[in-house]
Amino acid sequence: MAQAVYGTLQRWHAPQQTVSVSLLPNARSPFKDESTAPSHRLAMIRQAIMGTTIDVSELELWQTPPVYSIDSVRTLRERFPHDCLIFIMGMDSARTLDKWREGLGLTDHVHLWIFNRYHNTDSNRGTSIDPKVLAEQLPSDLQARVVPEVSSLLTPWQAGKGAIYIDPRPIPAIASTDIRDALNGAEPAPDRVPDTLHRRVYRYIIEHQLYSAGKFR
Repeated sequence: MAQAVYGTLQRWHAPQQTVSVSLLPNARSPFKDESTAPSHRLAMIRQAIMGTTIDVSELELWQTPPVYSIDSVRTLRERFPHDCLIFIMGMDSARTLDKWREGLGLTDHVHLWIFNRYHNTDSNRGTSIDPKVLAEQLPSDLQARVVPEVSSLLTPWQAGKGAIYIDPRPIPAIASTDIRDALNGAEPAPDRVPDTLHRRVYRYIIEHQLYSAGKFR
């Protein structure tokens, strides 16, 4: 998703604008009780983005969890008061923003760029769904903020005027839980895991015996 956004913004941005897309790993999701050590997750991200145009931000990573997205976007807005800041997420997350800590307030500080991630079991997998249909799945308070074009996210920032763009391109959902289950042997064919991971990341997991993957040496 990050690379898709970068490529699109490169085509749409004004000559005076600079495009930068960063991954924002969390110290630990507020919805999880534990996670892999931040140092390992940062190392795996760096392996994955090596040689790409994508960066990584350590803004959240070293804070005492839980760390909330609303606090991060406030910090970023303070640092970059005039920039067009865009928060990228999947529709599966966007549907539940009313359950996040002040999730409906994200658009007070940033724009949202939402992808519809499909699972292999979905009947409409791999096909585009009308963004207007997807917009109806958002919390009602956010539906009026949906815009039809990427260009609406690139206008000068006005406080509290964050817009929401729903990308029609279908993106396969690759859940970290599924990958961990495969590495733990919960899935019948853990040899398929490299198909869903960058090879450098997979090697790192094996070398450091993360997620009980030592048996795959």
